[in-house]
Amino acid sequence: MTSAAAPVERLQVSAYRIPTDAPESDGTLAWSSTTLVLVEVSAQGATGLGYSYADASAAHFIDAHLKEIVKGTDAMNIPKTWDAMARAVRNLGRPGITAMALAAVDTALWDLKARLLQRPLVGLLGAARESVAVYGSGGFTSYSISALQKQLGAWTAQGIAWVKMKVGTRPDQDVARVRAARKAIGPKAGLFVDANGAYSRKEASAFAEAFAEFGVSWFEEPVSSDDVEGLRLLRDRAPGGMDIAAGEYGYELAYFRRLLEAGAVDVLQADATRCAGVTGFLRAAALCDAWNLPLSAHCAPSLHRHVCCAAPRVRHVEYFHDHVRIERMLFDGAATPVNGSLVPDLSRPGMGLEFKRKEAARYAIYANH
Repeated sequence: MTSAAAPVERLQVSAYRIPTDAPESDGTLAWSSTTLVLVEVSAQGATGLGYSYADASAAHFIDAHLKEIVKGTDAMNIPKTWDAMARAVRNLGRPGITAMALAAVDTALWDLKARLLQRPLVGLLGAARESVAVYGSGGFTSYSISALQKQLGAWTAQGIAWVKMKVGTRPDQDVARVRAARKAIGPKAGLFVDANGAYSRKEASAFAEAFAEFGVSWFEEPVSSDDVEGLRLLRDRAPGGMDIAAGEYGYELAYFRRLLEAGAVDVLQADATRCAGVTGFLRAAALCDAWNLPLSAHCAPSLHRHVCCAAPRVRHVEYFHDHVRIERMLFDGAATPVNGSLVPDLSRPGMGLEFKRKEAARYAIYANH
C-alpha cells in the first residue's frame, strides 16, 4: 500500500451557541438559540472547514469516535475515509447526531482537498451551473403579522423569487397569516408554506385547498415526514401547481430512497449538514437523477452554495434566516444573493469561507484542540 499523498495531520472541533434575534417557532417546535459545530482539518499547511447545525454532543462525538480515524488518512481519498467513519459508527446508530458529526467532518475534508489543489469546491466537483437560486425562509409562527410581512417583503424587494413561512402552531390563524403574506409580497412572488408535520392528513388536505387560493406553490411537510403514505396521499390530492416537499430529516440514503420509491414528494429536500456531508448530498442528488425529480437544499446556504452548483437536479437552496445571520457573523465570505441567486466565489479555494475566530469566541461552548 502506498503512503498517503496528503496525510491529515490534525482535526479540531468546536461548538458555538448563538441566541436568536427574536423568539422563533414553527408548527411543532420553539427555540431560542442555534448551535453550530465546526470541524477544521489540516494537511500540508492547508486547513479545511466544515460544520453542522447540531447539538454540542456532536462535537463530543467527533472527538470520541471520528477524530483518530481521520488523522493520518489521505486528504485526497475522501470516499475511503467516509467509509472508514461509517464503519466505525455502525453500532452507535447512523441517524441523528452521528450523521451530523460525520457531515461536519466530511465537508471539512472536501474543503481541505479543494484548498490543497487551490481550486474552488465547485471546480473540484465539476459545475452543472454558474449559480443557484435561493428562496427566503423564516416567517416563524412566533412572528406578529407585521413582522411576518416585513421579513417576507424585504426578501422579494431584494429580488428573491420565492419566500417561505411557517404554519401549524395555531391552525385557526394560518389562512389569515398566508393571506397577509401574499399581500406583503405581491401577486407575482412565489409563496411557500412549511408545516413541519403539524397537520393530520385531513387537516393538511383542507389547508392545501385553502392555501391554493393565495397562490401557494410549495407545501413542505404537510404531515410528518415519517408518514410516507400520508405524503403520497397529499401529493396525489394537492391542487395543481402545488409541490409537496420533504426530506430535510434524511440522514441516510435509505430514507431518501423510501420517499422516492413511494412517490411521496414532488421535490426532495436534502441537507448536507445532516445527510453525512458533501458526500451524502451528492449521493442524494444521484437518487434524484435516477427518479427524475428535482432536489432542494435545506438551510446552511454558505455551505451548500458550491455543492448545489455541482448537482444537476438542484432547483434552489433555502436562504434560512437563522443560518444566514449566523454565517454572516462567523464566516468571512458568507453567501449573499445576487439577483436572487448565490454565485460561488471562484477566486477563493474550497468553499471560500474563513472562520471569524475572534467574533465567535463569545459564543463558544465546546473546544478541544
